[in-house]
Amino acid sequence: MSTDTTRSAILTAAERLYAERGFGDVTLRDIVATAGVNLAAVNYHFGSKDELIAELFVTRSIVTNRQRLNELKAAESAGGGRAPIEAVLRALVGPTLRGCLGPDSQRSDAARFMIRAAIETIPPIRKIKNREIDHLRKFAAAMRRSLPGKPDAEIYWGLHFALAMAQQTVRDSERLLRLSEGACDLDDVDGVIDRVVAVASLALKTNMTGEAEAAERAEARKR
Repeated sequence: MSTDTTRSAILTAAERLYAERGFGDVTLRDIVATAGVNLAAVNYHFGSKDELIAELFVTRSIVTNRQRLNELKAAESAGGGRAPIEAVLRALVGPTLRGCLGPDSQRSDAARFMIRAAIETIPPIRKIKNREIDHLRKFAAAMRRSLPGKPDAEIYWGLHFALAMAQQTVRDSERLLRLSEGACDLDDVDGVIDRVVAVASLALKTNMTGEAEAAERAEARKR
């Protein structure tokens, strides 16, 4: 087996096993057995289990972030350089929700791996999330263009809450389904995206974000 083929086999096996069983229940020996390689190959190509997980997460995140930025670029081009806030937020949360929701039978190993990454926040993934923020700065800039005059803090809060709604929906989709007794249709992915965008954009376009209260507290601290 060539070096590239070995590396690919390890990544494919690891992604499938992590997606099915979670990060804590899968050992490197499980991965090499599924990939048909020896343990030394994993150490050679990745160094450790954490580095293997990190590479998988980075690879999948790059795809999602590229989709986000492509949708943002298209939305701003259509708007002559400034997109409505709803379009910006749709580009932000749409790729994640489209990738992770929908019928189980239609979910790829990559999608199920990213769902697992959302549910089980482990140190190597947490480090990457905290470090990889450049693409989010581009969304913050687009949100400023959509909402000129909106304080920077509110832009960042709005971005944060939109991402949080999307991640929580992915992470606790089964609980929502049980709580609503099936009334919330998580297979209607476009409908889920519409709801997240509607709530996040409404908060940003009104004072639901607490701008006035925050300003009053800041002024009180100065006194």
